[in-house]
Amino acid sequence: MSWQSYVDDHLMCDVEGNVLTSAAILGQDGSVWAQSAAFPQLKAEEIAGIKKDFEEPGHLAPTGLFLGGAKYMVVQGEAGAVIRGKKGPGGVTIKKTNQAFVFGLYDEPMTGGQCNTVVERLGDYLVESEL
Repeated sequence: MSWQSYVDDHLMCDVEGNVLTSAAILGQDGSVWAQSAAFPQLKAEEIAGIKKDFEEPGHLAPTGLFLGGAKYMVVQGEAGAVIRGKKGPGGVTIKKTNQAFVFGLYDEPMTGGQCNTVVERLGDYLVESEL
């Protein structure tokens, strides 16, 4: 299965009538493995901040999480495994795997819980597959 089909079939899927606004799988070096059309172009410093927050949980809390220049307030996640952010009626979930980061961005009517489920389910599968 190609990385793009993971994004198209497993992240950009229908959840109770709702769909993520965008999604991506990026290598931990910031390389894009696959992404949806609307996924923001991330800057090197944004990837560096995400990597540092996974290594040092809470690193992004004071400044916020930035994706393509958009600022998200960091909300509770799972130290070293999941970063969650909120921006207005939407937000982001980032799951760390052995080699990659799985991103899901959402807006209403999708909920944060639905986004978490979609992103973390795929992320857990990739961790179990040692990817």
